[in-house]
Amino acid sequence: MFSKSVVTDLPVTGKRVVVRVDFNVPLEGGVVVDDARIRAALPTLQFLIEQGARVILISHLGRPAGAPDPAYSLAPVAPVLSGLLGRPVRFVADTVGPEALALSRALGDGEVLLLENVRFYPGEKANDPDFARKLADLGELYVNDAFGTAHRAHASTAGIAQYLPAAAGLLMAREIETLGALFADPKRPFVAVLGGSKVSDKLGVIRKLIEVVDTLLIGGGMAFTFEAARGNGVGASLLEADWVDPCRELLALADEKNCQLLLPDDYVVADAFAPDAATQVVAADGIPESWMGLDVGPATTQRYQAVLASASTVFWNGPMGVFEMPAFAAGTRKVAEAICESDATSVIGGGDSAAALAAFGLTDKVSFISTGGGASMKLLEGAELPGLAALDDTERI
Repeated sequence: MFSKSVVTDLPVTGKRVVVRVDFNVPLEGGVVVDDARIRAALPTLQFLIEQGARVILISHLGRPAGAPDPAYSLAPVAPVLSGLLGRPVRFVADTVGPEALALSRALGDGEVLLLENVRFYPGEKANDPDFARKLADLGELYVNDAFGTAHRAHASTAGIAQYLPAAAGLLMAREIETLGALFADPKRPFVAVLGGSKVSDKLGVIRKLIEVVDTLLIGGGMAFTFEAARGNGVGASLLEADWVDPCRELLALADEKNCQLLLPDDYVVADAFAPDAATQVVAADGIPESWMGLDVGPATTQRYQAVLASASTVFWNGPMGVFEMPAFAAGTRKVAEAICESDATSVIGGGDSAAALAAFGLTDKVSFISTGGGASMKLLEGAELPGLAALDDTERI
């Protein structure tokens, strides 16, 4: 059960409501090329507008170095959001200065103001109390609907909540409830698919999943550290040498917990990390010395497809290979298709998995796509999310 206050608990009518959203969208030539994260915030924003709130939006975009950078301006987001909401969205090239403060105070009921990139200020990532207080001065209530940054203790995600009544947005609440339900009472068989480059990034969630799932399918670059743990050579493939022993411990833990942890049977290997590299398919224990694995092989995808076909619940985070290059996309595509074609409840852990679904035109074929790759991993491994912990408990509002 979600224990934090939600936006619907707040007395928002006629109030200035500061909303932390995640509009960290891809831009090309100053144009938004994927509005999925903007669309994800619409239920909360539409609720606030309908209730007559005065909405002040805070977001980051990219990784500017704590100073203004036109390449990371949120200005291109304003017209996209305006079109989706069907009403004007005012943009201000300021976040905590006098112009932003004046415009926030001048808002009428149901009006929307988008502030400039909050990461243009070093106080954001430092969670500086003075900066957080300036953000709080913009409004009377605070709503965090940016699940994708909930694992960050920044001024706009955690610090500001110390100064205003603070609640979760509808997206935040749905993310927490959906991901939490994976462990509470999943329909079985429960199959998890984990890929991506580094096992070190997912060690905690792998341990947690081993405790819960029936089968865990491993792919991507992280698989090669597992290969080393079971005594196989990996050639020039990605390898985290310091994490071989922890992988060996995970294999033992899976046996102990009766979790079927499956590693690839074969790989597509290449003589270079390039789209036009020479390729061959080799067994998992037969990677040539100077070659690197860049995708799981056909025998592996066939085996993984069979497991997924009988699943009742699926969690997927991380591609099976370098799907951005056509020569190494087949494993990820076929696993994605198998998830979509199954009758399982399918939860996608955001990040590259969501990007892969979009690339293959499968976004609408799964049950739920998280908007936070890193945040979803932290939540599933049981870590505290600062952006969630800072919100008021239900009984406080």
